[in-house]
Amino acid sequence: MGKTIAIANQKGGVGKTTTAISLASSLAVLEYKTLIIDADPQANATSGLGFDPKNIQTSIYDCLMEDTDPHKVIVHSSTPHLDVLPAHIDLVGAEIEIINLPNREKLMRRTVDKVRDEYDFILIDCSPSLGLITVNALTAADSVMIPVQCEYFALEGLGKLLNTIKIVQNRLNPDLDIEGILLTMFDQRLRLSKQVVEEVKTHFQQLVFDTIINRNTRLSEAPSFGKSIIMHDANSTGAINYLNLARELLQRNNMTAMDELEKQIETENDK
Repeated sequence: MGKTIAIANQKGGVGKTTTAISLASSLAVLEYKTLIIDADPQANATSGLGFDPKNIQTSIYDCLMEDTDPHKVIVHSSTPHLDVLPAHIDLVGAEIEIINLPNREKLMRRTVDKVRDEYDFILIDCSPSLGLITVNALTAADSVMIPVQCEYFALEGLGKLLNTIKIVQNRLNPDLDIEGILLTMFDQRLRLSKQVVEEVKTHFQQLVFDTIINRNTRLSEAPSFGKSIIMHDANSTGAINYLNLARELLQRNNMTAMDELEKQIETENDK
């Protein structure tokens, strides 16, 4: 049975979609069969992997609202072992449409359960909100990964997200764990970035991933080519960061045995 991880933070611009695409691609390159579920109406994970949302005939919306078989919706990306359950702008209306439906918080779980056994990892890219679709994602997930930007307002709203996670744990999904907090957009030239890292690690300790995602131009430009960073430039700092994250995730879940020399892939700058 695969592990389902929701990537969530109601604060926008913290690297949720970049993390979903890049981590999923890294896991796929390591030959773990991976599915991205695009649960954001902006459909950036869909377009970031080379699919035009305007040409998507069926999407996660149909799975949630019509109980469409996800096997009929899933598309194969250009990266081996990586599939996508795409999004469409229609998903905007789902927040309102599902309000009066029975078991409205468990629609995503219904979809995930149909494909869970076919993948090693299922990553759900959540929208920057704490609405019903995000609650659905948290209810369907085994754990939640929280990207946090290394900037001044890094902890803004994090308390609300953690409170939402607690509510979901108490009422809807008692097995939901926090996979970890991922520090993103780190700029080693800025003292502020280093202060944020120290503050987050002080507050959350073991919950924080050792891997930190550096601010990287190649990482930012990859979506414009419809490619993940791994396919766009595998030697870039961003690609190496996310490969390290994938390996750390596997280690945390006891899915790989690594010796000390294998735990980190060094960049040229690190040597």
